[in-house]
Amino acid sequence: MLAIYKREMKAYFSTFIGYAFIASFLIISGVFFTLAVLAQAADADVTVYYAGVIYSFVVLIPLLTMKLFTDEKRLRTETVLLTSPVSLFSIVFAKFLAAFTMFSMTLGISCINLIPMYVYGDQNTMIILGNLLSILLIGAAFISVGVFLSSVTENQLVAAVSTIAVIGLFLVIGMFSTSIGFTPLRVVLNFFSVFNRYTYFTYGIIDYAALIYYLSISVLFIFLTVRVFERRRWA
Repeated sequence: MLAIYKREMKAYFSTFIGYAFIASFLIISGVFFTLAVLAQAADADVTVYYAGVIYSFVVLIPLLTMKLFTDEKRLRTETVLLTSPVSLFSIVFAKFLAAFTMFSMTLGISCINLIPMYVYGDQNTMIILGNLLSILLIGAAFISVGVFLSSVTENQLVAAVSTIAVIGLFLVIGMFSTSIGFTPLRVVLNFFSVFNRYTYFTYGIIDYAALIYYLSISVLFIFLTVRVFERRRWA
């Protein structure tokens, strides 16, 4: 598992993808921070900044995940990988962990944006930590979605576009609930909305129901990815 993890981390920095992700993430987060915090002065709200970052995951996360398993097919190394003396879960989790490491590392670098807020004002650290925790959880959930979609196609572009579509659906599904009069359907849409569950974290409160929900998405899509390769191994 460790060898696969190291290989994936090396691959991010031996190709343009890792640098493209880091640069895109930092540029987008910098723009959102300038517009939502620095430009608002006294009315600055860090929650608006992080909400914008979450919506940017629609295009950022696919950069990390689109090649994870499609590359194995393209380079014809999938058979070697599947017949190696490593469990399928270890293979999938190692790739997921590599993508999550890149994500969390870049998020950590982006925290440099917060320095002016502490230098020129008094900040509620718990609110910032709550936002960061929720972003890590949402990022992990979306990465697991991308890992799964990368495993079911041989084309990087298809993997990226399908990941964009699913992440976008997770983010906007709650918006439709407000205009739906049928209560049961509205409740279902709210339940599956990733963004609606983000609210409590913005107040520095750990919402354990949301935490379990985000982790459940990660576990579910990692499990589905393992099942894909179980079927492929014995096909």
